[in-house]
Amino acid sequence: MSKKASLLWVDLEMTGLDPAEDRILEVAAVATDWNFNEIDTYEAVVKADSGLAERRMVGDFWEKFDEVRKALLAQNAEQGRDGREIEDELLKFVEKNFNARKPVYLAGNSIWNDRRFIMNEWGRLDGRLHYRMLDVSAWKIYFANKKGKKFMKPEGHRAIEDIRGSIEEMRWYASMTS
Repeated sequence: MSKKASLLWVDLEMTGLDPAEDRILEVAAVATDWNFNEIDTYEAVVKADSGLAERRMVGDFWEKFDEVRKALLAQNAEQGRDGREIEDELLKFVEKNFNARKPVYLAGNSIWNDRRFIMNEWGRLDGRLHYRMLDVSAWKIYFANKKGKKFMKPEGHRAIEDIRGSIEEMRWYASMTS
């Protein structure tokens, strides 16, 4: 099989935004080429301590997205698996889709924050990633402030839908530059 993937799009749903206190609940990954065509996908539910999840998933954000919070908590209780097992699967996903001799570019919206969680919880995966990332939010800032143009992405706050929205958004920005 030819390994055609160029970008590893990742989105994590977490109990909050602090990698020291919060934990990953859900992960999705999409391997694409440079034209942002999907090559392969991966999804998993990470088991997090239910007490921690209940304590950390509070505040304005979670009140606004209460249905998402409830769904993530239920999914965690019913389908959550060990994070090390999921990291193993993610490494196999990368091995299957990317050239082993090259570091993998991580892509997504505000991907640096997801990268902090990857560094904290999945060090072996982090070691496979390039230090450079394709962060769609940098494009968002530029186009909003310099060009006065905004892409309205739905806020589903579920990993696979968020990735596909980010890919669609990146396609839009790329079309504006050609």
